[in-house]
Amino acid sequence: MALSKNNNNKKKVSYISVPSQIINSLSSSSLQSLLVSPKKSSRCNNRFSYKNPRIWFFTLFLFSLFGMLKLGFNLDPFSLYPCSTIHQQPLSFDGEQSNLSFAVKEPTLSSVSSNFSERNDTLMFKEGEFWKQPDGLGYKPCLGFSSEYRRESNSLLKNRWKYLLVVVSGGMNQQRNQIVDAVVIARILGASLVVPVLQVNVIWGDESEFADIFDLEHFKSVLEDDVHIVSSLPSTHVMTRPVEEKRTPLHASPQWIRAHYLKRINRERVLLLRGLDSRLSKDLPSDLQKLRCKVAFQALRFSPRILELGNKLASRMREEGQYLSLHLRMEKDVWVRTGCLPGLTPEFDEIVNSERERHPELLTGRSNMTYNQRKLAGLCPLTALEVTRLLKALEAPKEARIYWAGGEPLGGKEVLEPLTKSFPHFYNKHDLALPGELEPFAKKASVMAAIDYIVCEKSDVFIPSHGGNMGHALQGQRAYAGHKKYITPNKRQMIPYFLDSSLPESDFNRIVKDLHRESLGQPELRTSKAGKDVTKHPVPECMCSDRRQQQQQKHSDG
Repeated sequence: MALSKNNNNKKKVSYISVPSQIINSLSSSSLQSLLVSPKKSSRCNNRFSYKNPRIWFFTLFLFSLFGMLKLGFNLDPFSLYPCSTIHQQPLSFDGEQSNLSFAVKEPTLSSVSSNFSERNDTLMFKEGEFWKQPDGLGYKPCLGFSSEYRRESNSLLKNRWKYLLVVVSGGMNQQRNQIVDAVVIARILGASLVVPVLQVNVIWGDESEFADIFDLEHFKSVLEDDVHIVSSLPSTHVMTRPVEEKRTPLHASPQWIRAHYLKRINRERVLLLRGLDSRLSKDLPSDLQKLRCKVAFQALRFSPRILELGNKLASRMREEGQYLSLHLRMEKDVWVRTGCLPGLTPEFDEIVNSERERHPELLTGRSNMTYNQRKLAGLCPLTALEVTRLLKALEAPKEARIYWAGGEPLGGKEVLEPLTKSFPHFYNKHDLALPGELEPFAKKASVMAAIDYIVCEKSDVFIPSHGGNMGHALQGQRAYAGHKKYITPNKRQMIPYFLDSSLPESDFNRIVKDLHRESLGQPELRTSKAGKDVTKHPVPECMCSDRRQQQQQKHSDG
């Protein structure tokens, strides 16, 4: 751009070089004001004239400074967050507003300074690390049954004269485990399986039947080549009084089951089994392990109406991207059964202790251990504060959307304040559902648990605050789906650091993160330890990997 000045009728021209980025950042009116010189006022002293080069140098310096600030820091002096690139935005759920998540504001300029780019890339990498999935080593489902298994199927499926009746108990996930074992036992005995009866839950009073929770026709169809399944006893067997067996030992082998039940069912034609929880051995022949996986991961699909609602809630969590799911075990009955204390106030501890004294049968084993011994052994559920510290140590983004599954915590939702204050995008099924969506299932605890299961299974990261049937089922389900991230809290090793108030938070975070580097849902061989459940660890019986075999071959060749 050029500025002119008359001197003895000779034109002397001075040039000032201005970066093109600054020219682009100026509005047309601002640019015009630079190019057109105002008329000289008779009242103005020549020292302050707009034609004075000093004024132009000063003006251009200001514009240059402003332009560089805007380019380098994306600075908007009129913004409420002049240095921030993250802004809260509302999210609509079928016409309703929610503060479910956040959006990242795109830069408004085509170029930014290299320093800012590097800093922003580092921030995004750090936040993205939490969502990074474990290396599944190429493992995929493979349920190829042996030729011997298939030959036996042809003869077993033709024999439809003996039937196995099964009554399963407990919560929904506990019932799932027993249904899996019921199918395998029917196969061992060569019997047709009558659709399992769900015992009325004494705690929640849920009277749901099999078809209320699971897709019955899908269940029959998937297993038609393995076990003959009927909805009820045929008319030829209705008057037959079934032989009831209640004394199945823990972890019974297929040989034990044949030795004790085969003659009886062949003679009586109907056998009734109850209380199958953990009755069948976890170490079975390969074909029976594959059958277990087939039932758990393929046949036991939820009923259409449960799937529809569960998928809707998962989609609402997914609308703004990735989300984390937590299974929080803080209900009154959990504290009673585990022999632990919620650590809220002396009054709540007394409630738990009194209930445990009135019903000692509810305590799930190890009755000789004190609360402190249980806590240090990692046998107690994590509290809300402990879960919060764990998430921070694992570098979960503050803006992370979190779905929490579980019943009403002892002490009410106020107990969850450590979590909600640190992670404000915190929701459960009641927060996500539209008015009336959950109403048909208000008194159906098993259906509610199934909805939680679906939303948790579809999350990017899942963390249980305690073990239990749901956590174990989801661990296997997520592994079978490609080893989706599943963080197992290392409670036994973490607890001493939780209790050390003198440990700086930075050191605590570093230690806890290191403790979980191998607990992120990576493939784990079930055969590495006897007694592991294949529906929790489906490798290697139910999943195989060409890449894993190639790596092992290279290692052996080397």
